[in-house]
Amino acid sequence: MTATYRLQLHAGFTFADAERVVPYVSRLGVTHLYLSPVLQATAGSMHGYDVVDHGRVNEELGGQAGLERLAATAREHGLGLVVDVVPNHMALAAPLYLNGPLWHVLAEGPGSPYATWFDVDWDALDGKLGLPLLWDTLEATFEAGRLVLAEHDGRQVLRHEDHVFPVAEGTEGDDVREVLARQHYVLAGWREKDRVLNYRRFFDIEGLVGVRVEDPDVFEATHRVLLDLNHRGVLEGFRIDHPDGLADPEGYLRALRRASRVGTAVWVEKILEPSEHLPTGWMCDGTTGYDALRAITAALVDPTTASLLEESWRGVGGAADFEAVVEEAKREVVGSVLVPERDRLVRRAAEFADGVDTGRLTDAVTELLVAADVYRAYARPGRPAEGEAVEVLRHARDRAAAARPDLSDVLDRLLDVAAKPSPSAPAECDFATRLQQTWGPVMAKSVEDTAFYRWHLLTALNEVGGDPTLVGTAGPELLHLWATEQQSRWPLGMTTLSTHDTKRSEDVRARLLALAGDAESWALCTEAFAEAAEEQGVDAVTAHLLWQTLAGVGDISGDRLTTYLTKAVREAKQHTAWIDGDPDYEQRVLALGEEARTQGRLRALVDTALDHNRGAVRALVLGQKLLQLTVPGVPDTYQGCELVNLALVDPDNRHAVDYDARERRLDALRGEDARPADLDDEKLLLTHRTLLLRKELRHCFGDTGSYHPVVSSTRHAVGFTRGEEVAVLVTRAPARLEAGGGWGDHAVTLPAGLWRDELTETLHEGGAVRCDEAFATMPVALLRRVHI
Repeated sequence: MTATYRLQLHAGFTFADAERVVPYVSRLGVTHLYLSPVLQATAGSMHGYDVVDHGRVNEELGGQAGLERLAATAREHGLGLVVDVVPNHMALAAPLYLNGPLWHVLAEGPGSPYATWFDVDWDALDGKLGLPLLWDTLEATFEAGRLVLAEHDGRQVLRHEDHVFPVAEGTEGDDVREVLARQHYVLAGWREKDRVLNYRRFFDIEGLVGVRVEDPDVFEATHRVLLDLNHRGVLEGFRIDHPDGLADPEGYLRALRRASRVGTAVWVEKILEPSEHLPTGWMCDGTTGYDALRAITAALVDPTTASLLEESWRGVGGAADFEAVVEEAKREVVGSVLVPERDRLVRRAAEFADGVDTGRLTDAVTELLVAADVYRAYARPGRPAEGEAVEVLRHARDRAAAARPDLSDVLDRLLDVAAKPSPSAPAECDFATRLQQTWGPVMAKSVEDTAFYRWHLLTALNEVGGDPTLVGTAGPELLHLWATEQQSRWPLGMTTLSTHDTKRSEDVRARLLALAGDAESWALCTEAFAEAAEEQGVDAVTAHLLWQTLAGVGDISGDRLTTYLTKAVREAKQHTAWIDGDPDYEQRVLALGEEARTQGRLRALVDTALDHNRGAVRALVLGQKLLQLTVPGVPDTYQGCELVNLALVDPDNRHAVDYDARERRLDALRGEDARPADLDDEKLLLTHRTLLLRKELRHCFGDTGSYHPVVSSTRHAVGFTRGEEVAVLVTRAPARLEAGGGWGDHAVTLPAGLWRDELTETLHEGGAVRCDEAFATMPVALLRRVHI
């Protein structure tokens, strides 16, 4: 395996559609297709993470026969299949009988053989499962006649709109209120979730219920089909979605490795903070690459404009401290979004923290959740925490105690249990496990889904696993440090620039990094948009996001921009929200966006800034792609990103890809005298030739390869060698380089020998190579040693 290509599957792009693009993807140079989840999801799912049946391959995609045909066609073209796996949750979606195990639990309650499948706090509602799925309160629903008795599959059921709920055997009747009172579930309005929701969710999504995959029987049942396909050679690798949500990620990965065919690749969608490392005990090949994305971005940011960017941000009223923004968001999330999760922890704590009143326990649990600055500690269920896990827990306790010294004694007790739960005390074990499982949702909802929509100093840095504070401290040293560790610890870990979860595609970020190096253009756009925002009653902070969005995405339809801006201002939760928002404010934002999107002064300013920085954009689009394809790891290309792809957060990044156009471009570039006609061609050519080189020189890039920085007389040239036969050079801070008059006499030092640039066919002698020669045709160089 040398490289993957991600495909998003849904009813509009099925296994058959994927089969048709196999020849093109094979020619592009990857070795594996990387598929979004393939098990049966809810009808019309555009992503596949809402699984309802682990026992069959998604019929909307073509079923198991369609998947096997795709695998056969892929093999004929030298490709294997990797698939996304969703072990953390299942869909709780209408009609509920589509999820057989959950339907059984609703019908039989804690006594159901499937009760162990789902992470439910049965004690919270006296042995019932809380379902806050009604449009209104239960009483209002009764009065409106929206909850009725009906029949399904020869049995009596309760029906509410699209939802169908089972009626337990022996509890049938003619009065809907009486029948409901006898069931193993409690129905309530969606606004009452804080009171009745007693199952673990995926983040804050009521429609995704947590699965207890740590139970061996549940693991076997939910993975049987995938593992059978794996052992029959249909699937060669697994990407594990959200392992932080699992009770025991380490145990899960060990079970998966043991159950899989030897040689199966396994990656985890693990978001690592800048100072964090993937636990070495995890039996996998590495992460899905957000840490690589952060390191590559760090190498290309120009820190010399940091003061100007910060001045512009403060000038529009932006917050001075990102960590303060995050803490505020965490408190809001814990206090309003994740209340059921917090309260479950409080209930467990009350069982072992004798004499502590509920109010103090609630405050202490809140502080522990807010204090977390990683997605979880890695203590295993029912066992004492060890090593780094202990330090993570202690660090959280210390931060919490600093914020609330009056709670130190309670926090000490909670830390004792979190770090060393008694195996014979179920409440302690549950608290220790659930605390870790809740940290991830707190981090994701407060950082990715709130703070990133409030902090717009340089939005190119607001990325999953990214560091928005990196502006003034960025440099190639951060890339070299990450790459050296990656080669040593996780040489087959995935590297990425764009995914279905990134906030902006790689090329949107590249355009913004280019503009961030041009202080004058940045200041002009900031000031103009702030003035226009004031005239229309929009805050300048939102306007700062708007102009960066338009600069990053370029030409965009009104519908696309409306969808994005609506999501952005609602996620920020400052002027409006998803629930009980302010439609008048939203309309003012959309009106400003429409004005700036179309012809006029604002549009002209953004277009002029981009025009002035066309060369810098080119350098950064190509530079970050070449880095991603050549640093240690297995590079993934997200669908369509072999060409310039200007997409925003989902659903924008899941748009249809024109593979016919890409195939024509690739065919034209494969000719002997072909020359790239534009930046799209250049990116495609770079991607294609780098992927082919990786396949040919696997020993330079795999686990036996090496990584060494190239010596350069200028910080504008960044490079490294892979093995003894490949050298990579890219241009850094290109706007400042151009403003300073170009390369001058600067040079990079290559190992001895003759080197050929695979992108331009230029030859260079080893030793000191002038930068103006190395970058004479393109702002990047992919050098291969020539053996004479």
